Amino acid sequence: MAIKRLLIANRGEIALRIHRAAHEMGIETVAVHSTADADAMHVRLANHAVCIGPPAAKDSYLNMAAIISAAEITQSDAIHPGYGFLSENAKFAEIVEAHGLIWIGPKPEHIRTMGDKIEAKRTAGALGLPLVPGSDGAVSDIAEAKAIAEAAGYPVIIKAASGGGGRGMKVCTGPEQLETLIQQAGSEAKAAFGDATVYIEKYLGNPRHIEFQIFGDGNGNAIHLGERDCSLQRRHQKVLEEAPSPVISTEERNRMGGIVAKAMADMGYRGAGTIEFLWENGEFYFIEMNTRLQVEHPVTEAITGVDLVREQIRIADGKPLSVKQDEIEFKGHAIECRINAEDPFTFAPSPGLVTSYHAAGGMHVRVDSGLYAGYRIPPYYDSMIAKLIVYGRTREGCIMRLKRALEEMVIEGVKTSIPLHQRLLNDPTVLDGGYTIKYLEDWLAKDA
Repeated sequence: MAIKRLLIANRGEIALRIHRAAHEMGIETVAVHSTADADAMHVRLANHAVCIGPPAAKDSYLNMAAIISAAEITQSDAIHPGYGFLSENAKFAEIVEAHGLIWIGPKPEHIRTMGDKIEAKRTAGALGLPLVPGSDGAVSDIAEAKAIAEAAGYPVIIKAASGGGGRGMKVCTGPEQLETLIQQAGSEAKAAFGDATVYIEKYLGNPRHIEFQIFGDGNGNAIHLGERDCSLQRRHQKVLEEAPSPVISTEERNRMGGIVAKAMADMGYRGAGTIEFLWENGEFYFIEMNTRLQVEHPVTEAITGVDLVREQIRIADGKPLSVKQDEIEFKGHAIECRINAEDPFTFAPSPGLVTSYHAAGGMHVRVDSGLYAGYRIPPYYDSMIAKLIVYGRTREGCIMRLKRALEEMVIEGVKTSIPLHQRLLNDPTVLDGGYTIKYLEDWLAKDA
């Protein structure tokens, strides 16, 4: 069945991105929106629009019954969930398919498997992806713990099996400390979570966040589209992403890309997915898989020329992958700045009326945003309001173009994170590509 009408179960810049891809394919779009988003750009541009509830996400964008009803009354053929909200909800994917609609995403069972951290790690290991060395489960015997730590290589980290927030976590640098630290971690875990169970992993002191974009057709064929470096993060939120990574060689890319593509082919994976790794000293360690489109997908599009949203729609419609692995060429360099409506130094949210707006332009400059002058940014959702994506033949050329584009970008009436990006792009460590996942928070702490 060919998709003729597509419901977009999302909002903001990703809803607009999906609308554009669909229209370029000759597919009609249906925008669903909360009352707070009645004036959103994608709602204005879609062929049909349906209000699905009040501002709170739980009553609108997370309201499965309202979204299915909207699809039925508009006679939609398919639902694209974007990212966030219901995009990685296996139950919603099953409900969509049970109603005879096409789900533009992976098979529900793969969403469920990869959404469970323990099951995802087990599955990744079985598929041949490299894991962080350590214990397979709980550790209680000290002799066993010493053997595991020795095999993993010091330093190791002892972690509470339950809970988080840094409690029940101890870094151990040598065997003489191990027994004491296991006891301390277990006691902390018992006090905080009611469970003294701990396990051991190799401690990665200063890794980078490297992720691989993959696509599968659901029939045992899969490809990779290279890696993205998303190491500039604050509170585990990505701030700036680039492709390719400044530290990954062509040989590493081909080797790891081949491993992840084979894993997804063996899994029978369908659609877009991202395999996330920590990388340190030339070694990759699987951390999780996202079974959806990523916010930072445009940098991959820039260096490969592949429209990822178009590919998602094609595969969901039963078509084969439009490109083979040997047809993908990685050319040049791309960087994305996430622009948020927030104070660039305190990070306090800054919703409100956009009094003036001018998107940066010029060769190889892309702005994904639903902003316009007179638009009121609602306070109910994520603060990201735009993505600035710039491409260059070299990383240096890309950075120079990005600096120029940030100077051109005008968003008035609210505070934005543009000044933060401008400062980052003048930082020597960022310029030479030597940053890690801890760099930005340490950098911000020095200014505090």
